[in-house]
Amino acid sequence: MELKLFIAGCIFLVLAVIMQIVKKKFIKGKPNRVFEDVYSWVDTLWTALIIASVIMYFFLQAFKIPTGSMRMTLLEKDHLFALKCVYGLRVPFTDGKRVLPIKQVKRGDVVIFQCPPSALSYEERTQNVKKDYIKRCVALAGDKVEIRNKMLYVNDVLAEEDYVNLADVNMYPKIDIANSSEEYQTAWEKGEFALLPVSMIRDNFGPVIVPEGHYMVLGDNRDYSFDARFWGPLPDKYLKGQAFVVYWPLNRIKLIK
Repeated sequence: MELKLFIAGCIFLVLAVIMQIVKKKFIKGKPNRVFEDVYSWVDTLWTALIIASVIMYFFLQAFKIPTGSMRMTLLEKDHLFALKCVYGLRVPFTDGKRVLPIKQVKRGDVVIFQCPPSALSYEERTQNVKKDYIKRCVALAGDKVEIRNKMLYVNDVLAEEDYVNLADVNMYPKIDIANSSEEYQTAWEKGEFALLPVSMIRDNFGPVIVPEGHYMVLGDNRDYSFDARFWGPLPDKYLKGQAFVVYWPLNRIKLIK
């Protein structure tokens, strides 16, 4: 979206320059009212579009919740703003590099990110589809993560998750899906669990170690969330920002925690 706005702004800028040249070189006397009105709109639009693209790229992103994976923290069709600069300003034309971070990602942050390729279907990958996801960061690089009977353990300590919604009364038993912990870790990091039935991963997962430069992100609606349990750890380069505030609908306005 930011790139489209920037390109549109550049197009209107070129049009404004052309109209200015026409006005000076080819129109004698005062231009007619229609020309002046069109020029005024074009001149305003290129400025507004470029400023908006810069704000959206570096500082602020509007986001609409598409699914119920974050219930009850965030509901379907909630509209929110994410602060994109909080984890650092994105450097254009780099592979997700950021500079001047205000803070580091911490456990409990609700983050917005571009979903990694392993979270996309084959058709979406071939079409180069890009989607933004929203989940909660529950573990950082180096953390040991395990889910036992739906309960999350980080570094062998039961996580306090008063925001989690366990909506399915069914409990899927633990199933051995690898011959060793190393094989399990490798398969998870490659996103291979996305191809397995939900019942084999959802309620009993790990243990795994979050690799360097990655995060473990899960949906608050834990039983109905397609998250890092399945498609693997989230690379830092895909991180876009921290969810900040719900602004619509009016009866749901709140800071996101």
